[in-house]
This record gives sequence, C-alpha cells and structure tokens, in this order.
Amino acid sequence: MARLAGRRALFAVPVVLVVTFGVFAIAAASPFDPVKAYAGTAALGADQETLDRLRENLGVDQSFVARWWHWLTSALSGDLGHSGVMRQPVTQVIGERLVWSALLCAAAFAAAVLAGTVLGVLAARRPGSMLDRAVTALAYVLEAAPVFWIALLAVWLFALQWDVLPAGGLTDTASERVTPGQVASHVALPAGVLAVSQLPWFTLYVRQGVGDALAEDPVRGARARGLGERTVLVGHALRSGLLPVLTLIGSRVPELITGALLVESVFSWPGIAAATVEAATAVDFPLLAALTTLATAAVLAGNLLADLLYGLFDPRVKLSDM
Repeated sequence: MARLAGRRALFAVPVVLVVTFGVFAIAAASPFDPVKAYAGTAALGADQETLDRLRENLGVDQSFVARWWHWLTSALSGDLGHSGVMRQPVTQVIGERLVWSALLCAAAFAAAVLAGTVLGVLAARRPGSMLDRAVTALAYVLEAAPVFWIALLAVWLFALQWDVLPAGGLTDTASERVTPGQVASHVALPAGVLAVSQLPWFTLYVRQGVGDALAEDPVRGARARGLGERTVLVGHALRSGLLPVLTLIGSRVPELITGALLVESVFSWPGIAAATVEAATAVDFPLLAALTTLATAAVLAGNLLADLLYGLFDPRVKLSDM
C-alpha cells in the first residue's frame, strides 16, 4: 500500500506542474485584465501611468512563465501568494472556504453511495420488473438533467412551495453565530441536489454488478445450500457486485467538484465556488493556480482511494502489482 501511494505521489508531481503551467498560460491569454479587475471602477478614470504602476506592483507585467515560476517556488515554501481580488492571502481564502465545500461534497457523496446502493440492489433483485424499470428510467432521467436545473427546481419546491428547507446560505438571516443545527438544515438541500446529480451512476453500476453476481455459480450454490435470500443477496451478491463501484469513486471526483461549484453558486453556499469564479474572471493568478492545484490533488487522491479499496476488497488484486 505504501509503495503504491509513493508511486502515485511521484506521478502527481509532473501532473501538478503541467496543470499549473497550463493555468498560467490560459490566464495570460484571457481577454480579462487583472489590473482593471483589481482597481474596479477606479480604473475607468485612471491614466495609463497609474495603470502601469499598478500592473508592476501586482507583478502582471512579467511573462506568464516568470509568474508561474515565482508562484511555484513560493508555493514550495508554503507561500501561495496574495489574492488581489479577495484582498487576502490565498491560504486564508482557501482555509475559510474549504471546510464548507468539503462538508457539502462529503455529505452528498455519502448520500449518493447509500441511496444508489439501495436502489441498485432493489432493481437487481428482479430484473425486468416494474421496480427495475422505474429505477432504471429514473436514473437515466436524472443523468440527463443538468445539476443547476435540479438545484433551481429544488429551491422552488422545498423552499418556496413547501417552505421546509432554507433556500441558501449557511445560517439563518438574523443569526449572528454558526450553529450545528443551522448548518445541518442549510446543507440539506444543496447536499441533496448534489447527491441526486451523482445518484444515477451508482444506481446503474450497483444494479449491473449485483445482477451479474446473482447469475454467477457461487451465488447459485449458496441458494442450493438453502441459505436465505437476504443472506445470499447481502453476503454474496452485494459484496461481489460492489467491486465495480469502487472504481467509480475516483472517476466521479471531477464531476463531483464541478457539480459542487454549480450547487454552491445556486445556494450561495460559502465554499470555494465564489472564489473560483472571481479568480477566473479577474485572472487572479495565485488564487486560480492554488484552486486548480487543489482540484487536481482531489482527483488524484480519488483515483488512489479507488485503487486502494479495490485492492483491499478484491482478493484477486494485489496492491504490489498495481
């Protein structure tokens, strides 16, 4: 396990270098002017000399290669730079928002895996039944539905029509403190929407995996020995059918991050979505590079987690060969 993690860590180094270099290159080719974005309306009446001085102070008068190298060498020493658009150090910007994005993604991912497993098993028990057709049709419909459309529909239904959940934010409007109860009520709707956007994949994978396992000889042998249907389903078919889902974990991380950005924007959730959008539109090089590196690290960690889980739960796979 340690050797696999070490190899993946070495592989991650050139990936992060290429990704961050690409971020600076794309940002340099962007039509947005970071100086005007930093100065705001004051840039409209400023003369060219003032703008050039501000450009020099911000360090955007250099080539993107020089800016990338300066950011990279500083990041290795723990200094991620200063965000011009947020007027804060990048570490502070990420630190204040990352915990809320992590909470949203973790709650949504856990709900999607749990609900997808239950629906997939129910559908696989009787292939071709009304329940199987209903679950499969629902999965394909949700798969085709954009996440922002689901979010707006959820706001209209649960917040405006039924008034059972808040429409956005982290706490109630009049509240001066962040309490666990308020956070739980406010995260329920965005986490549910994000979970629904990930639900089809887990449902269909579990349905296919458990369905194939039920037709295998070991499961037939367990039934022939007189074992109960619940024991056969949970103890044999489900264990074998969940193996393909483990590989799905890593591949869903990029879409989970993208979906979280959209969901956070719709529900005004104080995560990294607002910072990402502002960093992109204002061409905030240090913040944009740090957020992109963070997303890249999350994707690589998800792939590593999927491989480790597959090696631990599948006796046919040896971690030393991976």
